[in-house]
Amino acid sequence: LAVGWGSGALAAWATFPGGCELVQSTADCTGRWLSSVPGNLRGDTEELLLDDNTIRVLGNASLLMYQQLRRLSLTKNRLELTEPGAFLSSQGLHVLSLADNLLFTNYSLTAAALSALPALRTLDLAGNRLTEDMVSALICNLSSLESLSVARNIIMRLDSSVFANLTQLLELNLEKNYIFEIDHAFEGLQRLKRLNIAYNYLPCVLEFGLSQLRVLNVSNNVIEWFLALESDDLFELEVLDLSHNRLLFFPVLPRQSKLHTLLLQDNEMSFYQRLPNGTSLANVTVQFLLIDGNSTNVTTVSLWDEICHSNLSSLRLLDMSQNQVWYLPEGFLAQMPSLTHLKLNQNCLETFHLSEGDPLAMLTELDLSQNQLAELGAEVGAGNVLPNLRLFNLSTNRLRVVPPEVFTYTRKIATVDLSRNRVDLCPQPAVAGEVEGPPCVDIRGIQSLTHLSLAGCGLRGLGGHPFQGTSLVYLDLSDNHQALSGDLEGLQDLALTLRVLSLRNTSLSSSATVDFSAFNSLLRLDLSGNSLTVFPTSLSVLELRSLDLRDNCLPALLTDVTRTPLGKSLREVYLSRNPYNCCTLGWWDALQRVEGLRIPDGQEVTCSYASRTLSPAALPEPVLRSCRWQTADLALLYLVLALPTCLTLLVAFAVVFLMLKQKLLKMVKSRCGVSNPY
Repeated sequence: LAVGWGSGALAAWATFPGGCELVQSTADCTGRWLSSVPGNLRGDTEELLLDDNTIRVLGNASLLMYQQLRRLSLTKNRLELTEPGAFLSSQGLHVLSLADNLLFTNYSLTAAALSALPALRTLDLAGNRLTEDMVSALICNLSSLESLSVARNIIMRLDSSVFANLTQLLELNLEKNYIFEIDHAFEGLQRLKRLNIAYNYLPCVLEFGLSQLRVLNVSNNVIEWFLALESDDLFELEVLDLSHNRLLFFPVLPRQSKLHTLLLQDNEMSFYQRLPNGTSLANVTVQFLLIDGNSTNVTTVSLWDEICHSNLSSLRLLDMSQNQVWYLPEGFLAQMPSLTHLKLNQNCLETFHLSEGDPLAMLTELDLSQNQLAELGAEVGAGNVLPNLRLFNLSTNRLRVVPPEVFTYTRKIATVDLSRNRVDLCPQPAVAGEVEGPPCVDIRGIQSLTHLSLAGCGLRGLGGHPFQGTSLVYLDLSDNHQALSGDLEGLQDLALTLRVLSLRNTSLSSSATVDFSAFNSLLRLDLSGNSLTVFPTSLSVLELRSLDLRDNCLPALLTDVTRTPLGKSLREVYLSRNPYNCCTLGWWDALQRVEGLRIPDGQEVTCSYASRTLSPAALPEPVLRSCRWQTADLALLYLVLALPTCLTLLVAFAVVFLMLKQKLLKMVKSRCGVSNPY
């Protein structure tokens, strides 16, 4: 039960002595290491927040200055003593939170102090190690309470005496206690609308008769049976949460109710009239022996009777996921004409048939994923089946074909998930006279379809324009090694509409021509888990927002990638697990300088140098020097190497010339016969 604090007024905060801040009539002293209530705040303070401090005692004079106080929060202190007169000056208090303290130590004195609050409407006592007797003592004089939380205590058993005087109570939170038994504890709470008993140890709920209740949360218990009282009275129940229990059977609900949300997720529920071995339990009944004092009552129930006697015409959400359901009784869904969301995922369904006998005209989401479906049927001519369906999840089954009738009348279908089924997409219609091809799924011409997942379907190619007539914006082809055959020819019909494309682990390599330039609308592209050895240059003209290049064979990216349309639009890129060259990291430095670009796996990016694996962000200086030599201009390098040799030869020639100058002159003169002038 959430307690709202704060008036929501927009005003400048003023700081008071002691570190508290004030906005209008609210004083916020949260987390100030206060050991007592400050006495120097404004006298007209209406809301005082003292959460997360070290206050141990709330004395008789602690709140004497704040007679206008309406809301007080002392959550997460060390409060162990509240003196009997602590609230005498604040009898107008409406909301009080004492959660996460040590009230169990002096609870009787705290109870005396609380009895002076005739106008208190909301009280939070969660996390105080309180037993049921302590709770009863603390609230016995608070008949004005409308909302009470005693969550996260050590309550074990509740009887009619605990909440006897709370005639105005609307909300009660009992979650995360140790409750294993409830004996008429709520029968006097005639105005109770919301009850939370989640995360306890209730083994069953029998003769449920709280007809005034609107929301009941008994999730995360150990409930095996839920049986409502046999009555024709109208129950106000709208939301029932029985998820994460041990239910063996579909709950026996009130005959007449306003139920619109029924949560049965993660139980052990099934239908038993037809068992997998062919036996039937149709005529078997169960008797419950109810002992109340000296009276004994025997209730006989046909738990295997598949006829639901409850009126479920207002039910809109039914979640039966994570159970053991292997079939649905005949006419089961026909009782729910208003159903919009049906979750049957993670069950044992082997077949699922849609017919006019189950008019799911309002259904918008149907989840049949993670079952054992080998057959999905739809009656031919069942024109009113699933006309409003928008999301259909069939992933992780054993389907090989989806009857065309399923999509014929789903004119609003937008999302289909067929991933991890052994299906193929139907190509263009076969030529007359040809043998009919293998089973396939035909999605051509479904104009409303925008999201399609075919991950892990073992697709054997995309020839024959299987997406013709669709306007997909999201397509997942992950884990299909033979789907693309090295090119994107089969996706050309989606070039103008596709925004998100996943080609993870589809055996793409740089040896084939992979041209993305036609996909101008792409915003997110996943190319991880492939064998790319060269960054596809066609990506540079796209304006992607997200790109995933993990688990490839890339030694480097384009050095000028940041100056391309891709580099200017990119906001997220994944780069890890590639064999980058430590000496060609100019692209990495350029990416680091791009404003607004996130590299979520940047810490995992590594590069290779001389059989060593290093981080690009912290390359050792010797490696940097070696890389500079390796990446230098070769012409300049040759010039630098040749220059000393040339100079050495020139000097040697000059020395030799000077040493042999006289001999050379005499030799010339003797041969030419020219005399020396004197």
